[in-house]
Amino acid sequence: MVTLTFAPSPLLYCHHVAMPALSPLLYAEPRHRRAMRAAALLIFACIVIAGSVPGARAEVGEYASGIVLHSLAYAGLATLWFLGSTGSTLQRALKAVLAIALMGAFDEGVQHFLPYRSGTVHDWLVDVSAATVAATALGALLARIPMPQASGRNPVRPG
Repeated sequence: MVTLTFAPSPLLYCHHVAMPALSPLLYAEPRHRRAMRAAALLIFACIVIAGSVPGARAEVGEYASGIVLHSLAYAGLATLWFLGSTGSTLQRALKAVLAIALMGAFDEGVQHFLPYRSGTVHDWLVDVSAATVAATALGALLARIPMPQASGRNPVRPG
């Protein structure tokens, strides 16, 4: 009989560590927040354009399933949108999920009108689910990382 014993990971105790390196990212300056939202929109445009190329989705599908592609892409977009948003943690999470819901609906709508693609509610639900998971994880992280103290400047407040 084999007995497995698991030692607690130091990663589980992140709430005891200040993690100052993440603070500037979670509490970014306004120009960085705008850049993150712009990056999300640019990446989204690339996703829609690439997904509209005949045969492109089939080629990518050889390496990853639709659920994996949708989950990773839209969780990444939600992360950028969350980091680029202002407000309380809940407000930032809701903004990110709403933005992804709209982006995903637009993407599926475009696919619906392409004869070689099909837009589905299932894919949209995967997009929104991935955004919800990402926003929840970021919200939990934000609750554990203190807002940085600006030296000589007004600190950027989350809300």
